[in-house]
Amino acid sequence: MTTVGIPGGRDVTASLDRPASDTVIVACPPHPQYGGSRSDSRLKAVSDALAPDISCLRFDYGAWDEGRGERADAENALAWADERYDAVGLFGYSFGAAVALCTAAAHDTAADPAAVSVLAPPAGVTAHLDAAAALDAIDCPVQVVVGERDATVDWEPVVDRATELGQTVERLPADHHFVGQSGRIGETVGPFLRDHL
Repeated sequence: MTTVGIPGGRDVTASLDRPASDTVIVACPPHPQYGGSRSDSRLKAVSDALAPDISCLRFDYGAWDEGRGERADAENALAWADERYDAVGLFGYSFGAAVALCTAAAHDTAADPAAVSVLAPPAGVTAHLDAAAALDAIDCPVQVVVGERDATVDWEPVVDRATELGQTVERLPADHHFVGQSGRIGETVGPFLRDHL
């Protein structure tokens, strides 16, 4: 693992797992005000599932900015990865899922990812992050993974829109936190990202 700074005017630090690969996943952590960070177990589960041949860039957001700055952080991380790798994908969990979807939809500022996978995406977090609406502007394959017992976030609008658009939807027998489900997360997300990179 290598520690890297992501340029872009905010204090953003990332951990790069397996830097020698030619493909990479940029992993967006959950809500920073609730302890979300690049060391999140769900991000690590996806990184582990991509070993040994796909890199994973897990980053921390800069100072809280109600979704605006966090989205900029993800766009900067995606641009950083796009300059260095042949193929780039996006993954996000919870708040990070909304960030990932909105970043993938922002064709004007970020590189276009080859695939996006999100876990437990909230439909709307802040005025700057509308995950359900973002799906309409994403041009790559998308996987939406939810816990069937998730009562923490309003994920149904994201699943409904992804289904209408013909994107991949997976339901796991879990709540929002997927406690003890790291292996299942890796088994669900890893193959999807591998197949589309």
